[in-house]
Amino acid sequence: MKILVIEDERRLARLLKQGLEENGFTVDLAHDGAEGRFQVENYPYDGVLLDLTLPEVDGLTILDSLRKRGSDVPVLIITARGEVDDRIKGLNLGADDYLAKPFDLNELIARLRALIRRSRGKPSPLLTVGDLVVDTNGRTVSRAGTEIQLSAREYDILAYLTLNAGRVVSRTELIEHIYKTDYDWDSNVIDVFISYLRTKIDKGFPTPLIHTVRGAGYILKAES
Repeated sequence: MKILVIEDERRLARLLKQGLEENGFTVDLAHDGAEGRFQVENYPYDGVLLDLTLPEVDGLTILDSLRKRGSDVPVLIITARGEVDDRIKGLNLGADDYLAKPFDLNELIARLRALIRRSRGKPSPLLTVGDLVVDTNGRTVSRAGTEIQLSAREYDILAYLTLNAGRVVSRTELIEHIYKTDYDWDSNVIDVFISYLRTKIDKGFPTPLIHTVRGAGYILKAES
């Protein structure tokens, strides 16, 4: 999952980036409101961490603009503890949750994961498609009760397909949600990882789960 962190305190932004990446997220940073608004309005993200007190453009303005454009990307506000009125305004403008600084990183990650799952209509941390189970908290995968070992990138792609089970996901969409915005990607990279996943997820099982939709992308579903 790809996250945009809009935070002008650079040390905190770096710590958030490090902590999120260590827990499997892909992270872009913006250190002022103008940069943050540009990025969130022009690139796809699975979630946004938004500070309210920002130079150039404040967080509430970014949030208001985002919702007026029709974006439903999950937004978690991070604020100073005393900014109660701003937190209320943020929630009323369409923020999904908030945390007051200082906060516990593990709590932030748990809230962020929950927001992303709920935005896809999947509140449980256990995502299931047929006999496939993806544990988004433990980042583990099993099929028919047998645990399957995946690389970090294989897991990221499978988790995204599982969150979007039953819907065709293009190669470009996978790239945009798995890799950083400035990643110089090869058009073949997703096909290679899908091949690896098919070997681990589908080989030896009677029902294939990963299906190619010619000219469109891939879909994860239990039906043939």
